[in-house]
Amino acid sequence: MDFHGKAAISTGAASGMGLLFAQNFTNLGGNVVMCDVNEAALAEKADEINAKGKGRAIGVVCDVRDYRQVCAARDAAVKEFGRIDVMANFAGGTAVRMQKVDRQAFPEFPDVPIEVYKWGLDVNLLGPFYFAHAVSKQMREQKSGLIINIGSITGAEGDGYGMDYPTSKAGIMYGLTKSIAQFGAKHGIRCVCVSPGPVLTRAAMANMKTLLGRAAEPQEIIDLCLFLASEKGQFINGENIMIDGGRNAMGRWK
Repeated sequence: MDFHGKAAISTGAASGMGLLFAQNFTNLGGNVVMCDVNEAALAEKADEINAKGKGRAIGVVCDVRDYRQVCAARDAAVKEFGRIDVMANFAGGTAVRMQKVDRQAFPEFPDVPIEVYKWGLDVNLLGPFYFAHAVSKQMREQKSGLIINIGSITGAEGDGYGMDYPTSKAGIMYGLTKSIAQFGAKHGIRCVCVSPGPVLTRAAMANMKTLLGRAAEPQEIIDLCLFLASEKGQFINGENIMIDGGRNAMGRWK
């Protein structure tokens, strides 16, 4: 895979898979705009990438819930690199975990403050929608581009407590991904959703069952994203790809 002359935007890029994508994309010669709300970590990780002397990285502080900040990140990519070839929407997380909700104080769905769920819906659904809208303007001009959405097995399974997450992910996996692919076809824009099962970004993920008997390594998810962005993945469009070790094929009683 060779991404020389290509440019990507990666959200949630100060850590986790957003960072891993940025590291891999630049190692393969590409340039990347790294977006995150954590300014200090963002600057540190961008400097580490640039120190390797392969692809270039710039950090842009961006709250994906704010469309003006999303557009600023897009504009930074165009100003710095002249194009946007890949938009990778990694930013996200289950609101009840990210917002550290006390399960004892708020034991069931109706008890959780609606502001918690709103945060999750905004980050996990509105954020990718905003970025798709913003970068489509540039991709339409250059007549090419790939938007990678990140879904989740939870979008197929549901969650009786952290409801913002499966609601958002299901919307991305099917509604948003297919709709962007339909719009983008005449402009050379593709949209694909990658939906992981358990991934070892957190230790607790190892407890989720799969047919293969293990959780994925983060690199396995990134390898699929890189394939989609490469010349070998150009015929994949408008699809949700489960990469879950067979979890979605398991009986739900398991």
